[in-house]
Amino acid sequence: MLDGPSAASEPKRSQTTTTRAEDAAATRAVGLHFAARLRPGDLVILSGELGAGKTTFTQGLAEGLGVRGPITSPTFVLARVHPSLTGGPALVHVDAYRLVSLAELDDLDLDASMDESVTVVEWGEGKAEALAEGREGHYVVRFDRSRADDVREITVEQV
Repeated sequence: MLDGPSAASEPKRSQTTTTRAEDAAATRAVGLHFAARLRPGDLVILSGELGAGKTTFTQGLAEGLGVRGPITSPTFVLARVHPSLTGGPALVHVDAYRLVSLAELDDLDLDASMDESVTVVEWGEGKAEALAEGREGHYVVRFDRSRADDVREITVEQV
């Protein structure tokens, strides 16, 4: 018998990685590579200023998941479902920029399809975390384009 707390009682630790992307093609490539981690039921929350690369990253992610495109920002429709072309999970792409409350996000009824899809929420930090309740965890991807040379730092945190 082991002494001390069991692994089940230890708090889950988040894992964080940061990648530099020199341009839009590199940002897409980071999304493409990240897609290999994702499984049905995963939630990915994207955070960053306007033009930081959230939709471009999602385009790469969609390519990696093998879903039907094109992938464009769902700002005016709020959410788009991109079915799989390969038998994998669909991609539910959400833009929470115009949403002002958690109730508005809840009105989209995203939890109805989350178990079989990968859900990506742009502008979701501080709004979409409630979608992860009762789930294993989720990812927060932060985009920082504060450098003068337009290089993006993409930080992925598994929460």
